[in-house]
Amino acid sequence: MTEKKKVKTEETKKTHAFQAETKELLNLMVNSLYTHREIFLRELISNASDALDKINFQSLTKPELLEDDGELKVVLDIDKEKNTLSIYDNGVGMNYQEVIDNIGTIAKSGSKSFFEQIKAKDDVDLIGKFGVGFYSAFMVSERVTIVSRAAGEKQGTRWESTGDGSYTIEKVAEEPRGTKIILYIREECRDSSNPEEDFLNQYTIQNLIKKYSDYIRYPIEMDFYREEPERDKDGKVVEGGKTQTIIDRRVLNSVTPIWERNKKEITKDEYFQFYKHHFHDWNEYADVIHIKAEGNVQYTALLFMPTRAPSDLYDKNFARGIQLYSNHVFVMNDCRDLLPDHLRFVRGLVDSPDFSLNISREILQHDTQLKIIGKNLEKKVLESLKKLLKNDRKLYEELWQEIGKAVKGGIYMKYKNKESLQDLLLFPTSHPEEEITTLKEYVKRMPEGQEEIYYATGKDIETIKRMPQLEIFREKNIEILYFVDKIDEFLTQNLDEYDGKKMKSVTRQDLKLEEIIGKKKGSEKGTGKKEPEEDKEEDEFKKQEERYKGLLEAIKNHLGEKVAEVRLSKRLKKSPVCLVTTSSGVSFNMEQLLKGVNQPTARARKILELNSKHKLFSILRKLYKKDKNSAEMKNCSEILFNQASLIEGYELENPVEFSQHLGELLVKAYR
Repeated sequence: MTEKKKVKTEETKKTHAFQAETKELLNLMVNSLYTHREIFLRELISNASDALDKINFQSLTKPELLEDDGELKVVLDIDKEKNTLSIYDNGVGMNYQEVIDNIGTIAKSGSKSFFEQIKAKDDVDLIGKFGVGFYSAFMVSERVTIVSRAAGEKQGTRWESTGDGSYTIEKVAEEPRGTKIILYIREECRDSSNPEEDFLNQYTIQNLIKKYSDYIRYPIEMDFYREEPERDKDGKVVEGGKTQTIIDRRVLNSVTPIWERNKKEITKDEYFQFYKHHFHDWNEYADVIHIKAEGNVQYTALLFMPTRAPSDLYDKNFARGIQLYSNHVFVMNDCRDLLPDHLRFVRGLVDSPDFSLNISREILQHDTQLKIIGKNLEKKVLESLKKLLKNDRKLYEELWQEIGKAVKGGIYMKYKNKESLQDLLLFPTSHPEEEITTLKEYVKRMPEGQEEIYYATGKDIETIKRMPQLEIFREKNIEILYFVDKIDEFLTQNLDEYDGKKMKSVTRQDLKLEEIIGKKKGSEKGTGKKEPEEDKEEDEFKKQEERYKGLLEAIKNHLGEKVAEVRLSKRLKKSPVCLVTTSSGVSFNMEQLLKGVNQPTARARKILELNSKHKLFSILRKLYKKDKNSAEMKNCSEILFNQASLIEGYELENPVEFSQHLGELLVKAYR
């Protein structure tokens, strides 16, 4: 819409002072309420949409109000000569008194009271009811003019202010129905060297509409200007010809958001194109969750499960969160309150008229509606993951490599998440037929009589496989879960059992080794009953414990506080020695992890286990028999302890001494 050359004044122009609270509110908005100046356009477009909603509703019973004015829409106009940006809507408009009430007295769109009047009659979405935004125009304007005519009235009203505490108002004639707001843009807000802050740049305005108001239900139109050289009838440029200004009228917004459409009518490619361009991920998504909820809380959600997590997913500064819209108007980019941190990899948006926003529409208030929506979304995301695990195992395993640590973190951070997340967990396993397994699958494969779920921790699978503590498990074909993520050890603080089966580290003292020993090698369904030869082995083991009691005490005395106990091992078959931890307290792996991040912690209480069938044990016996307090006996004890420590990844307290003792032992052995 273009301004008329002549406006007829029907009533003398009057000057009014803003009410005290309005002046204070204006100052607050301009100087501190909004984070970004560009927000002004979102607010004015939202108010225009509100006015169009009202005339659309009123015309249902009074069609004459539309005055055959054509399509309901918003039109933007840039005039660089006058340094103005105009926003026009052919909505309900305002009369003289309404301009004073809604603009001059206190900043409000009038939607709140209008909504209350029609609430009992019909359910109408009114964007203007949740915030105040007109005065944001003064953040970018040195002067603002409003020209408005209410539907069904003959005269219009002109309002103008520089935001200095007063405004002028007058009645005018021959104005079209609706409201036109003319912004006289400040010099610093039309900086052509910085397009993002140039609000007279047609492409800046186009981008802001796309960002904030792309899904306003009415078309937002604007003329685009481009210069083209004069061409002849064959389309060739005329040398020395005049430059022509070409004007294109464009619709800047998409009007109908994809999430408001019937999901049965949306193709997979349409979802993917939206996902790709809206969230800037060119990989196929794993699953889409499209919800339209009605009832006490009304909202629409469109969530995508990615196949590739963002590269900075585990960065402490990762900007997570779901996008928020209210009545199709973009409000917030990363709302962290709708999904828990362990589901931060999900991309998507939620649109609801029920969000409680502050006056600037930039801060979401914590309320019951938000909690209800968040709880429902979390449930839907977990259902999607479980469905993916069941129906497309390969895709889920690929996704798990991306998001697994985040999901595990959910159990570690809050015990209450255990029930909802434990069946999603995947671990590498020693089982010959599986490379990666769920806890449910592990328990299903457990032989009869096995009461614990065994796991081993290490920096990678190959390191774990070399652990001497696994020798008995390998011999008896007992399945072990490989914990290779740093968080896995911490996970067991809350995930200490699954399906009634205790989680047990292979390096703990209190393993039920009798049950393991009682299982025949290679049997898939053991009975837990011991064979006669196994009874004989256990009797022999007890005799050896008694026989070598003095030797074990001597080694303990030589090692002092380095170990809590020295004992014979049931778990070692080939290796001479290993370390295990006491039944409670910090494990080897956790001690080193905490030490690596400079986190003070108690040291793991170590138990030194010796293989009585190894040749080195016979050397210890000879040294003990010769002189249990000799330097050789002490050095050999130290060597075995340091050897076991190195296997567990510990740094030796005195590597030079260890090297000297080892050298002396080799010299004597091969002299």
